[in-house]
Amino acid sequence: MQNQLNLNIEQPTDDYPVMVLLVDDQAMVGEAVRRALATEPNINFHYCAQPEEAITAAKKTRATVILQDLVMPGIDGLTLVRQYRAHPETRNIPIIVLSTREDAATKSAAFTAGANDYLVKLPDTIELVARIRYHSRSYMNLLQRDEAYCALRQSQQQLLETNLELQRLTNSDGLTGLANRRYFDEYFSAEWKRAEREQSMLSLLMIDIDDFKLYNDTYGHLAGDSTLKRVASTIGSYARRPADLAARVGGEEFVLVMPTTSSEHMRILGEKLQLAVYSMQIAHSVSSNDDRVTVSVGGATVTPQRDASLLNLIEAADRALYRAKRSGKNRVEIAD
Repeated sequence: MQNQLNLNIEQPTDDYPVMVLLVDDQAMVGEAVRRALATEPNINFHYCAQPEEAITAAKKTRATVILQDLVMPGIDGLTLVRQYRAHPETRNIPIIVLSTREDAATKSAAFTAGANDYLVKLPDTIELVARIRYHSRSYMNLLQRDEAYCALRQSQQQLLETNLELQRLTNSDGLTGLANRRYFDEYFSAEWKRAEREQSMLSLLMIDIDDFKLYNDTYGHLAGDSTLKRVASTIGSYARRPADLAARVGGEEFVLVMPTTSSEHMRILGEKLQLAVYSMQIAHSVSSNDDRVTVSVGGATVTPQRDASLLNLIEAADRALYRAKRSGKNRVEIAD
């Protein structure tokens, strides 16, 4: 059925924004889809990790297409598809089911429940964008037949753009562009729960710029901000996989969340990151350990067990960072 769709992968001329709502309990999938759509014009993205909040999110964001995971805890994806179809405000929104299964019975069940399309996740970006634009255009054409919608269209679009900008500002650090502390807390909590459910490893690196207060006092805050942005850019380059997250959590403090990463691989990445910052050769004449800007790195890895706290991993990485500072700075320490 899906192979018969006449998909146009060229950019549409429509000036309306496409609002994609992804409903998936895996934060790494949400980050992968967000990155895939980030550079696409007129496509906005919203992620919902809680299936019980899906319908509310669809109404609030005015979704023009829903990407729905098939297997979720609590409420399965097919049940959610039926609920969308039963609700007056979401019954016509196109639904693309995302699943790891390719068998005909599962696809048939999805279409019977009310899905418009079916993709094996994660599809390549070209196909994903093409199907999103195709279904979203069809939905918007349906809405545009309604005179009341046409009258409200301009004000709704302005409100949507404002809300999207507020959401972006809420999740991003204004200076460096990395994720901020609030988004880190949400993302790390979601990845902790996923790692506990799947019994997979979760690694965390904490990075601190050495003697940064002395740097600010000597070179001024403008130079300090410039250095923060350069170091942040380097740290962000090590969030290489869709599931990795780089965030600024304090003045000169950063973290890297790395799901399904062993302690050995985390150490290698930490040492590469530490060397990359050192190789930038940013002068720091009053540093206590070198004549250039350096970072200290602490890391920890755990496979979360039932009733364990994610704070244990944060505290282990923080203790490792403290050892790196105490042992001379510009080094990497990994918790046992």
